[in-house]
Amino acid sequence: MIPTSHPRYKSLITRERMATCARSGVVAMEGLTAHGRGEAFDYLIGEVTTPGAAEAERIAAALFLTAKHPVISVNGNTAALCADAIAELQAVSGAIVEVNLFHRTEERILKITAILTKAGCTVIDGPVARCIPLEHDRGLCHIDGIATADVILVPLEDGDRAAALVSMNKTVIAIDLNPLSRTTQTATLPVIDEVTRAIPAITRELKGLDRKTAETLVRDIDGKKYVRDAIMTIKGRLIDVLD
Repeated sequence: MIPTSHPRYKSLITRERMATCARSGVVAMEGLTAHGRGEAFDYLIGEVTTPGAAEAERIAAALFLTAKHPVISVNGNTAALCADAIAELQAVSGAIVEVNLFHRTEERILKITAILTKAGCTVIDGPVARCIPLEHDRGLCHIDGIATADVILVPLEDGDRAAALVSMNKTVIAIDLNPLSRTTQTATLPVIDEVTRAIPAITRELKGLDRKTAETLVRDIDGKKYVRDAIMTIKGRLIDVLD
């Protein structure tokens, strides 16, 4: 039993959740490594939403509002961490929710879909095809989902798929705590924040946004700016520790 007074309570509870979901097959064992890497970068950032990340989350909301066919792509880690938040974002944005996995099995898809459905999501179902130019199973997607989307939110993403989607002229919003990852480097809009902070923040911004403001926000998005902001935040924190 982890006491609520423990200084790492939230982190430890999250780890327990991820371990449970890994044992049940929702999270791939490799996903635990990815989670640990993200947690390490959250330490470096300060375990807070930085001003740069908050700005990116506002732009992400604007992209949802102005999109014609937005999709939220979900993997096992994302479903384990924030299914409720995904359901709320879908309710506010009207986006399609699609399960897309690197370690893909029908059993995992059913388990992840069950978690999302229980949280209140409507998950797209039906046949898939290799619509993304990738040799692995991330290339499989729904024709009426990712394949024809104009804006795609890809939390905790694999970098090669982010790059492939951008090459298909899709607008990619990535949530990734690592400012050096391929995902962050290639996404149209990198949101460098922890996913359980980022998705609710996008939903809050979306609720209060009008279309005219949104159209202004999505002009000339400079994704590299948010990468620089995150790196400078980390640099400043490291210097402060050494002083």
